[in-house]
This record gives sequence, C-alpha cells and structure tokens, in this order.
Amino acid sequence: MVQLREFRIVMPMSLDEYQVAQMYMVMKMQQQSTSNNEGVEVLENRPFKDDVFGKGQYTSKVYHLQSKIPTWLTTFAPADALLMQEEAWNAYPRCKTVIKCPYFERFNLSIETIHKADNGNSENVHGLSKEQLATREVVIIDIASTVTDYWSYAIGTSPVDLSKFKSSRTNRGPLLEGWQDLCEPVMTAYKLVTVDAPYWGFGYRLEQALLSAERALFLESHRNCFAWIDDWYGMTMEQIRELEKQSDSSLNEKLGKVASVDDTQGLDLNDSDKNMKQLS
Repeated sequence: MVQLREFRIVMPMSLDEYQVAQMYMVMKMQQQSTSNNEGVEVLENRPFKDDVFGKGQYTSKVYHLQSKIPTWLTTFAPADALLMQEEAWNAYPRCKTVIKCPYFERFNLSIETIHKADNGNSENVHGLSKEQLATREVVIIDIASTVTDYWSYAIGTSPVDLSKFKSSRTNRGPLLEGWQDLCEPVMTAYKLVTVDAPYWGFGYRLEQALLSAERALFLESHRNCFAWIDDWYGMTMEQIRELEKQSDSSLNEKLGKVASVDDTQGLDLNDSDKNMKQLS
C-alpha cells in the first residue's frame, strides 16, 4: 500500500539562509557518518536543466549504511545487499529526491520538497488532488523537540538543547514553546514523502520503518541546520559549492571511490581548508 506523508519543518531563518544551511548540514553529516567501510559515496554532482524543474543541481549517491539496518530486515536480505541509491534534483526552492534499493526492485521512496517563507500553515503547497489529500498524513516536526526513538539512536542525536541555545553571530534563539509563531525570519520545508514497498509479509512494516527513519532524519538534520548557524552564517553559494566539491572528493577517498563533480570557481585555499576542518 502506498504511504503518503507530508512533513513540515519550520526553521528560524530566511529562504536564502536555509539554502546555504541545508547544504552545509548535508556535507557535515555525511562527513561524520562516513568511514573507510561505510557511509556516503558520491557518484555524480553536476548542474542540470530540464523542462520540469528548470535549472538546478543533480546528484547521484549510494548509501552504504549496513550497521543502521534493523535486525528484522536482515532475515529477508543480507545487510551488505541493502544499499540505497539516491538521485536528487535540487532546483531550490523546489527539490525532488528518489531513493531505491536494487535488492528490492519494486521498492520506491520519493521526497518532494517545497520551501516557503511561512511558519508551516500552508495547506496544499504540493497541489495534491482530493484523493491524495484524503490519504495524506501531515506531521509537524518541531526542531526544539527532544523526543527520541530507535531511529534517533541509529542516525545519531545532537547534544545541543535548542531550548537553551543562542547563536552568538545572529542572536537567534533559544527556541521556547511557540517559537514558530514568534520568530523572524521564518521559513518552512514542506516534505512530501511517498513510499511503496509492495511485498507480502513485510512490505507495510518496511514502509512504516522508512517513514519513521525519515522523520528522525528530518528532525536531526534540521536541528543541526540551526545548531551550526554560527559556522555557515554569511557564506555565499559560491563558497558552499566549492566546499561541497571538496567534501564529495573527501567522502569518496574515505571509501576508495571516485566522484564526478562539476568544476566551479571557489574559495580562497586557506578559507577552504578551514571550512573542511569544520566539516570533519
């Protein structure tokens, strides 16, 4: 059965700031989760242009995350076979990600994201039909939440308490109860997750596990976006793209792979080295 869930994550920053914050966060979390035998392999990272999204950045990655696979799933497949292949089209403020597992050919998970300068109250940003709206479940994610579950521990949790955290560079925070209605600037990532695992006996359980994993990942990644604000604040898109290029190469070196990345103009070498150390 196809599951349709819309996660709404309100953030205390502008749309332009979030674009940089999100890219910085992805790089740093990937660096932290990658070693010589497990982590993120970058196959391709290049600009794209098409009739659907217009212009943006295309990435293709493979996730080697054997240690994070639930034990019950290894009864259906060996852990080393459960690689996750991801393709993403980032035409910010609109993005689409498709995740597949070659071992389970009929499995499919997609994430369509629209970013808006509001506090999460837009009701149908994805333009869903009446039938889709009837099956869609909306989940509000509060980045100041400290709720944990199995996937929180599998993904990892930040030690920063956002109800006490205050940015030294922007003076934003702490995020107290009701902060979403009080902060300025503010924006929301509306993430529509569609998952389908049409397998008798364990398909529904797999779908629910993946939705729980996505929720935990969205919470932790967006907590980090804000917790690391003093690291990324003030960076330009040119700087973050150059840092991304170096990060891709670093990830693949750890795994003994080779990436295909776009050549761009970038940072001063000294600034670049400093930022790479922050990511590591």
